[in-house]
Amino acid sequence: MTPDARYIPRAGDLVIAQVRGSSTDFFHLYINSHSPQALLPQLAFEGATKKTRPQLKANDMVYAKVVSAQKNMETELSCVNPSTGKSDPDGLGPLHGGMVFEVSVGFAERLLKKQGVAILDELGGKLHGGFEIAVGKNGKVWVDCPEAGVQGICAVGRCLKETDERQLQEKEQKKLVNKIVGDLNLG
Repeated sequence: MTPDARYIPRAGDLVIAQVRGSSTDFFHLYINSHSPQALLPQLAFEGATKKTRPQLKANDMVYAKVVSAQKNMETELSCVNPSTGKSDPDGLGPLHGGMVFEVSVGFAERLLKKQGVAILDELGGKLHGGFEIAVGKNGKVWVDCPEAGVQGICAVGRCLKETDERQLQEKEQKKLVNKIVGDLNLG
């Protein structure tokens, strides 16, 4: 996949989507500027009932799986595995806190497959308390560092963006992590 490829939703893809609004039965979400809006049924969450479903508002972020995607139709998403009714093992559902960073679709694919990406392991060993990450095939990466706070989130985001933009190899990625963690006094 080329680094500047456009994301086109396909069934089974994991995506990070932004809530645009809601109607009686659906949340209306934005996946990217090249796709029609996506629909997420309000009961498509683990254990959700009319009383216990998440109360999502505009601009909230959701980690979801594409259930169906057809040309010229709204994409349908879900936050549960249809066969088990659970959000595991992918950690689907609303994303609270943290920040979302944009990367190329090709780099998002590499992150999901863990191919030629050393920055996540490097950062995990250097950031106090570690960090959480969710990667969408649509080129969005959500990052949260509960203990290192905003500085930790920004460190991870900078490493992701620079690795993607400069197409760094693993050796260069390790140098970048050391530099950014040192610059922010996080090590």
